[in-house]
Amino acid sequence: MDTAEQTPAPAKKTLLYCAVCSLPPEYCEFSASKNKCQAWLKESHPSVYQQLYSDNAITEKLAMTTLSEEKEAKEAAKMEKAVTKEEARMAREMEKKKTSKIVIRRVVRNKRKCVTSVFGLDIFGIDLKKTAKTFANHFACGGSVSKTPQGQDEIVVQGDFSEEIKDLILKLHPQVPEENIAMVEDEKKNKKMAA
Repeated sequence: MDTAEQTPAPAKKTLLYCAVCSLPPEYCEFSASKNKCQAWLKESHPSVYQQLYSDNAITEKLAMTTLSEEKEAKEAAKMEKAVTKEEARMAREMEKKKTSKIVIRRVVRNKRKCVTSVFGLDIFGIDLKKTAKTFANHFACGGSVSKTPQGQDEIVVQGDFSEEIKDLILKLHPQVPEENIAMVEDEKKNKKMAA
């Protein structure tokens, strides 16, 4: 019993994780964003960067490596391919964001009632549920996320708030360019149009 009381409690360890790839810095070299990880580590934690990527550390790693030169070349080519794939994916994503439109549509339900639907916010990485709640609180009305007939998500806000929603999107989400927001007005066709 006396020995149990004398042993100190284990100390907590603080681990460092990369802000770019979310791996420990020792494993960043295996991620597709290796160069960005190294730049982040050099800027944020220079001592850890020196420990991992200084000339001495690299020569020690090479001394411990048992890969043949052929395998090393294959691994380097594989890593280079992964990096180019990642960069191409990021470029495609940026291009998609540039060409994507956010559509704010005013739809007349009855003679006086209308709703405003907002479509395309998810492409810009905006959480639809939080944004719907923000719209509902800001305009003091009902707001929800629903599926369109095409199977995509849209935010539906009760009332005519087209211009106000556009201004609020631009204020809350500066990553959305103003030219990517389109305003559309739909009216439900009257059943007695043919008569």
